Amino acid sequence: MPFKYFGKINFTPYTKVDKFSEYLHKGKLMGSRCKKCGETYFPPRADCLKCMDDKFEWVQYSGKGTLHSFTTIHAAPKGFDDIAPYTLGIVDLEEGGRLISWIGDIPKKEVKIGMNVKVVPRIFEDIPEIKLYYTIEKP
Repeated sequence: MPFKYFGKINFTPYTKVDKFSEYLHKGKLMGSRCKKCGETYFPPRADCLKCMDDKFEWVQYSGKGTLHSFTTIHAAPKGFDDIAPYTLGIVDLEEGGRLISWIGDIPKKEVKIGMNVKVVPRIFEDIPEIKLYYTIEKP
């Protein structure tokens, strides 16, 4: 049950794309590609939205992208209140798709919409409930 690594982020006991967290654990950011029509997805999907086929293959993403938006969370939802304030960003990935993640070691005054960034898979040692995540860093 690889999604156990997501702790309080994802309580999904089983999914057809459960290898996503295994790849993250190995430091790989993976999406999926429909074998029938070639449509790619991040986050990965096991069922194609374009042709509705359920046969897919894994595709490695570079993690390179552009910061679409960001915000600092001061009043965090239950389960995350102990780590507030924290800054989240939305990244448009070069290969397609979009993700939300914590902003890593980029100084707050340097964070700008439209800046080039890289998404880096991480293993979280400090919070036992969350084992895998990714951060937004400078390329």
